[in-house]
Amino acid sequence: MRSATITRKTAETQIEVTLNLDGTGAYDNQTGVGFFDHMLDQLSRHSLIDMTVQAKGDLHIDDHHTVEDTGIAIGQALTRALGDKTGIRRYGSFHLAMDDTLVRAALDLSARPYLVWNVDFPTAKIGSFDTELVREFFQALATHGGITLHVDRLHGINSHHIAEAAFKAVARALREAVEPDPRMAGVLPSTKGAL
Repeated sequence: MRSATITRKTAETQIEVTLNLDGTGAYDNQTGVGFFDHMLDQLSRHSLIDMTVQAKGDLHIDDHHTVEDTGIAIGQALTRALGDKTGIRRYGSFHLAMDDTLVRAALDLSARPYLVWNVDFPTAKIGSFDTELVREFFQALATHGGITLHVDRLHGINSHHIAEAAFKAVARALREAVEPDPRMAGVLPSTKGAL
């Protein structure tokens, strides 16, 4: 089974993440940040990656450390669960429509982290959640998951829809990339001999 558990403890956060890449999208995400939990639930459900996140952070300051460090821990767990990446599809992309919003995500599990983020939000907050933290999460995920990740908002006027479409689009692209490729069983998807 392709699974991993990561525990991350700092002066700002204590986080435990468990992933199962061959799951059904089951989730139990509890970070203390309601909107962020909702987004992590979407990431799990639509990637079909079982995910449990238990996080305690310095929310009396703000949500930043909790969101960023959760991205770090999920990225690390993803890297560990993928192992040497033999037999996976490696690439994934998806256009996600949600009401007024259309978001495109494309990614490569290349071990070369890079984020291209073309997502603007019309508001600074969704409820009490800072919209700038959506980018912070994906930056941490890409960096620590070794992912080249491009996310583009093509349409959208509602900040909640834009954020949710981004998480769902990345989830669907990730689902495609981590899946075993039956035509590449036992083969590394690279001409370099390593990823």
